[in-house]
Amino acid sequence: MAEIKDPENTILLELKDGTVTIELLPDIAPNHCERMKELARSGQYDNVAFHRVIDGFMAQTGDVANANMEKDYNPRMAGTGGSDLPNLKAEFSGIPHDRGTIGAARSQNPDSANSQFFINFSDNHFLNRQYTVYGRVISGMEHVDAITRGEPPANPDRMISMKVASDA
Repeated sequence: MAEIKDPENTILLELKDGTVTIELLPDIAPNHCERMKELARSGQYDNVAFHRVIDGFMAQTGDVANANMEKDYNPRMAGTGGSDLPNLKAEFSGIPHDRGTIGAARSQNPDSANSQFFINFSDNHFLNRQYTVYGRVISGMEHVDAITRGEPPANPDRMISMKVASDA
């Protein structure tokens, strides 16, 4: 387990194989970090499927509207929704999309990120300055690597729970 420097800006993501610790980057993307914490604190990320998982690329999740596997999971709709909160303006930076970084998923519109995010399996530098990076995995990346692949996976893995470390 990595040392947690700032519990208020650290996410504990529970997956089937263990805990993934994510350090948020509020100095780089304050609005995206706030959104993740708000949705985590309200329990909206709990039981949400990883609906798009591409080997060697990334694992995408966070569709709180259509991918909650305990409520109304719809594999055809998963990935099309967000939260009830407004979309976020892009917070692009020079932080590279390296293995383990968290990026905000969005449509063609750069200012369309909402609740969905992805975790990079590898260095995906072709995404640099086009998607907001707002966190990085500091421990538990092996659990991310074990997420079931597919678009969508036949039997998707889910975020069992997501908590802000200062609340845990």
